[in-house]
Amino acid sequence: MWVFGYGSLIWKPGRVVTLVEDPEGCVWGVAYKLPTGREQEVKRYLDHREKGGYRVMPVTFHPRRDDGRTPAQTLLYIGSRDNPDYLGPAPLEEIADQIVGSTGPSGQNTEYLLQLAHAVRSILPEDKDVHLFSLETLVRQKVEGE
Repeated sequence: MWVFGYGSLIWKPGRVVTLVEDPEGCVWGVAYKLPTGREQEVKRYLDHREKGGYRVMPVTFHPRRDDGRTPAQTLLYIGSRDNPDYLGPAPLEEIADQIVGSTGPSGQNTEYLLQLAHAVRSILPEDKDVHLFSLETLVRQKVEGE
């Protein structure tokens, strides 16, 4: 069993990046192979963790490298727009202000964003996630300007 990870499944939670349904969309991320014999245990944990406004759907994951791996069915936790915690689209400036001003049980939200951007660059250097990297630049400017 495989699970697709993006946002808080790459780096710990904060004002998290949520995948929403887009039939024409494509997103880069990481596929995690669940440990053999522990698939249901891990899935139960993820189902509990992502219970607030996410649903699970099977998608085909296409590996980026030509290393003999073939596309595989992967579970994707996708955000629901009717989730009461879903903040929806907003101007980058507004999102950056929320991130800079937010701290929670997992730490500062700036750390989440900066570490996620770093992880995406390291794991997926070909990903040109304009939204993520523009937000990273704006948050860095705000933090350095404090």
